[in-house]
Amino acid sequence: MTALAADRARYDRATAHLDAPLAIVDLDAFDANAEDLVRRAAGKPVRVASKSVRCRALLERVLARDGFRGIMSFTLAESLWLARSGFDDILLAYPSADRAGFAELAADPKLAGAVTVMVDDVAQLDLIDAARDGGREVVRVCLELDTSLKLLGGRVRIGARRSPLRSPGQLADLARSVARRPGFRLVGIMAYEGHIAGVGDSLAGRPLRSRAVRLMQAAARRELAERRAAVVRAVRAVVPGLEFVNGGGTGSVQHTAAEDAVTEIAAGSGLYVPRLFDNYTSFTGRPAALFAQPVVRRPGVGVVTVLGGGYPASGAAGRDRLPVPYLPEGLVYDPQEGPGEVQTPLLGSPADDLLIGDKVWFRHAKAGELCERFAALQLIEGDTVTATVPTYRGEGHTFL
Repeated sequence: MTALAADRARYDRATAHLDAPLAIVDLDAFDANAEDLVRRAAGKPVRVASKSVRCRALLERVLARDGFRGIMSFTLAESLWLARSGFDDILLAYPSADRAGFAELAADPKLAGAVTVMVDDVAQLDLIDAARDGGREVVRVCLELDTSLKLLGGRVRIGARRSPLRSPGQLADLARSVARRPGFRLVGIMAYEGHIAGVGDSLAGRPLRSRAVRLMQAAARRELAERRAAVVRAVRAVVPGLEFVNGGGTGSVQHTAAEDAVTEIAAGSGLYVPRLFDNYTSFTGRPAALFAQPVVRRPGVGVVTVLGGGYPASGAAGRDRLPVPYLPEGLVYDPQEGPGEVQTPLLGSPADDLLIGDKVWFRHAKAGELCERFAALQLIEGDTVTATVPTYRGEGHTFL
């Protein structure tokens, strides 16, 4: 029996009493992935990206491990909810226009002490001030650095379009604006190098493309390390008491951790290891989060149909954004249909061994987005479900 076949047998045994659709997290794989992130971070704390987990119980589990500290959240409403739930170190990774949320933050000392918000423009400070509604708590602020690689005099840009702040002078200017402004305290800098951390460099069957990605990423790492160090020096000259400099992502943990200017690493997808993280030379993780769909039809030889399964991931549309049939090995989509809203035909010789009611296991393209489809995660240890825990959705929250 292959290792994948053994995993399938474990998952089937563990969930034999449960009807699909359902979602699981293999805790042995989850914990091994967490250990690998800590190893690659080489002594720098890992801040967990909550959007890649979207389950409070699993956030608590990973933050109880040595080497992890704090949460990187994705909306202000989520940040406030987590703070009310007892998490006390939350960095909101994206600017917000949630006026009601800012009013609540500015009025509550516990929330204001736990949550740090992201800004890259004085207009965002204006919005927060206008939303305070009498709240006088000091708002903790982090500045975001644009990490994109620009070539040919800026005519070619590689990387996400995020912050407009790129140079040390630009960040120092905004740091001075924050420092002069009552009601705000600058505590951190964040820089997410998505073109390094979130792009695989070992693409099956595409050696030239893979080499080009590796060359691009090597150049981007060198340029960013130099620029990030200069930015940190410039901002510390304005705010010597800066608490943290956050960088990285699952695919770049060890490279970012090697920079002296960086004090902590952000990562989250590396806990679940969705399919987009299969194509990296820098690390190998264990798929930990899966979902199962039941076989409901057998249309013919070499074909089964499962219920649902059309759960595409965010990002530029393409085949790499689709979930993939994982277990049993050898099933593929019908190219005329793909994964469907209500039913998904699957082709391949393993279909002939599947019976009505059997489970087919899938991997999502991205990590936490799976949890938007399920109210609960079945936590598996060995071949036993040891707990059922709610996702954000299961607790009544869909923040985006």
